[in-house]
Amino acid sequence: MRVIRAWGLGVNRVEACQRALEESDPDVFLLAGRYSLLDLSALDTLFPACAARGVKVVVGGPFNSGLLAGGSKFEYADASPQLVAARDRIAALCRQHGVDIKAAALQFCAAHPVVASVIPGAKNAERVRQNAELMRQPIPASFWQELKRQGILPAHAPTPGK
Repeated sequence: MRVIRAWGLGVNRVEACQRALEESDPDVFLLAGRYSLLDLSALDTLFPACAARGVKVVVGGPFNSGLLAGGSKFEYADASPQLVAARDRIAALCRQHGVDIKAAALQFCAAHPVVASVIPGAKNAERVRQNAELMRQPIPASFWQELKRQGILPAHAPTPGK
């Protein structure tokens, strides 16, 4: 199996994976933070190219350095007010629908057909158990529909159950 890590190419950007896809024959990419509820940069470019080539993606950083898990960091720096506001919009919808934002973040990433796995990272064994439970929590279809209706997610973004 040929694994190409985006940061192994010098950056952790969608463009680096696209270039690797054009110039090599990978089986899987590890891409951190570029497919999440807050960053959809892989959705319309890299993911269709991967699907066409039969390449899978392991999504790392589904919480965007903690911002989607109740923290204040995005890409390991203080999140901008715009990103905090975007997270807060998602969190408000989560509360309205009885959804844990961390469960939504994990399950959204896993719903795309090219995604083979999601690695949220964990500081200890209890976090691993919590992440597994978050993946099993039921999330109503109405939540995903509302994210799309409000333009938080594009209509064509795959969501759990679709």
